[in-house]
Amino acid sequence: MKPHSLLANYLQGVESALAALRGVYVENYLEELLSPTRATLRIRIHFPSGGLLEINEAVVVECGRLQHLDYRYHCQGPEAQLVSRYDSTPHFPDLPGFPHHKHLPFITLPARRPPLEELIAEAASSFTD
Repeated sequence: MKPHSLLANYLQGVESALAALRGVYVENYLEELLSPTRATLRIRIHFPSGGLLEINEAVVVECGRLQHLDYRYHCQGPEAQLVSRYDSTPHFPDLPGFPHHKHLPFITLPARRPPLEELIAEAASSFTD
């Protein structure tokens, strides 16, 4: 099955962003093409300092645009402590931008879904010694 060009370009951009990282170990990279216009993506990236970034998302092409149906981007430190987690789980209805938000160690903030290239760069900078 061949993916829609918008979906194919998005997935290629993710692969390029990962390829640009140095010294990381990509434990898991799973692209599941459910239809030509819909895919799930699961990635687990280990950083040299012991940090971990997990990327889980479901995307679809609708009305000529790539849409994120759901996402969870979890970043944790070497001792499994939360660094940040962006997600669209609808459990903070009073936050502006609901259901999108960002968990930090002691607070949850309104936040937009970051582009994956930005997310990967943010995680990498969190683990730079």
